[in-house]
Amino acid sequence: MAVGDGTRWIVRDVQAGQTHSERLLPFVTEVLAAAGWSLGDLDGIAFGAGPGSFTGIRIGCGVAQGLALGAGRPVVPVSTLAAIAHAHWCDRGDTRVVACLDARMREVYIAAYEHGAAGWSERRGPAVLLPEEIALDLPGSWVGAGSGFAAYPALAGRLGLVAVDASARPTAQAIGDLALMRLRAGEGVAAGDALPVYVRHRVALTSAERAAGARL
Repeated sequence: MAVGDGTRWIVRDVQAGQTHSERLLPFVTEVLAAAGWSLGDLDGIAFGAGPGSFTGIRIGCGVAQGLALGAGRPVVPVSTLAAIAHAHWCDRGDTRVVACLDARMREVYIAAYEHGAAGWSERRGPAVLLPEEIALDLPGSWVGAGSGFAAYPALAGRLGLVAVDASARPTAQAIGDLALMRLRAGEGVAAGDALPVYVRHRVALTSAERAAGARL
């Protein structure tokens, strides 16, 4: 959870696990109080729109929609893969980033982004694939970021990446930074139009898949 104006950020970074639905609204109250702002002082509200955990994405979307409706503010859905790329760039300065998340079910979510004078450009849109199906047909040298490279260590070598940061996460501040850029470009949407980006369209497992330990 983060609130800020692009130069100053108040961040509450907690891995809440299964308690995020109970703790999310108190975190909102906490960071707003720390910033000295009310909900009505905000220009917009952003959330990590996915891909990622179906439950987490739906909770984040629903809370953002509710807050935006109450405050009469636009919403900015931000790709979690783009946020990983941005967080890695802020930390290490690499401008060509392949963002990769473990998608469970022996698959990964993957996208590629390049940073330039005008900000980020999407060079490969988000997809969900088996690691062995991925080919990176992009010019130049690229680095990897995200948990997908921890789940599948051989993937970086297959893609010819020059470095990997498997610990990179879609932080709240990275989501906020990207949302501010889009708000300034007039890309905020009405609360009812703010939708998650699932990429994978399966929302349930079979009994056999659950018994085998598969997770969406």
